[in-house]
Amino acid sequence: MRTKRLRTKRLLTAAGLLGLTTLLGSGAAFAAPGDGDKGRADAGTSFRTATAIEQGRKGTATASTGDYLYWSFPADAGQRPRVEATVKLPESARGTGAKWRIDVYDGLRRRQPCMYGMQARTAGTASSVELACTLRTVRAWSEPWANDPLPGTYYVRLTATGLRTADLGQPVTAEVRATSKDVGGAAAVDGTLGAPLVPGTRPDDDTGPEDGWSSGWWTDRWVWTGIGGVLAALAGVGGYTLTRGAGRSPSAGNSPSGV
Repeated sequence: MRTKRLRTKRLLTAAGLLGLTTLLGSGAAFAAPGDGDKGRADAGTSFRTATAIEQGRKGTATASTGDYLYWSFPADAGQRPRVEATVKLPESARGTGAKWRIDVYDGLRRRQPCMYGMQARTAGTASSVELACTLRTVRAWSEPWANDPLPGTYYVRLTATGLRTADLGQPVTAEVRATSKDVGGAAAVDGTLGAPLVPGTRPDDDTGPEDGWSSGWWTDRWVWTGIGGVLAALAGVGGYTLTRGAGRSPSAGNSPSGV
C-alpha cells in the first residue's frame, strides 16, 4: 500500500513538472515581438474602429480590394504631418486599372488637402503602389469657419477606386506610416484651443503624443524675440556712443566769464 502511494506521488510530481515545463515553453514561444514587428497595427474598417498608431510606427493591413482601411494618429500644433502608404499587390490583382488613394481627415472628420505628394496612383502592372500625402502645418488655433488643421486625432483612409465587379475581393497587403516635421515658431499663432480634437474619448485616455499636448503659448519665437530685443538695446547703446561727441573740454569750463 505504501509503495502504491509513493508511486502515485511520483507520477503526480512528474506530471506537475511536465506541465510547468510546457507552460514555460509556451511563454517563450509567445514572447514579445522583435523590433521589426514593433508598433505594427492592423487597420480598422471605419472612423469608429480606426486603429491608433504612434507617429513613426507602422500600421499594417491584410485585406481585399474594395475594403476601406482606417488608421489614426495624433498631431500637435507646429507639426507638419506626412503620411506614406505602400500597397503590395499579388499577380491576380495587377493590371486591373484600379486607382489606390489615401485621404486624411482631422478630428472633426474634415478632409484635409495635401500640400504635395502622390495621393492617388493607378496600380497598373506594378507589384506595389507607393502613396504619400503631406498636410499643412497644424495650427494651435483657427477661426470657426476655416478648414485649418488643428491639434488632435487625424484619420488615414486607404482604399481603391474604379474597381470592376470582377476585381473585388483580390487579396492585398498594406503598410502605413505617419511622421511629422516640427516647423516651430514660424507657424505660431496668437491663440490656442481649449482642448485637442480627440473625438469619442475620455479626458484620461492615453491618445495623445508621447510627450503630451503642447500648451500652445510657448514657441521658439519667444527666443528670437528676446535675442532681437537684446541686439536692439546693444545697437542703441553703440549708436549713442558714436554720436554723442567728445563733449565740452575741461579748460573751457575754467575760463573766466567775458574773456
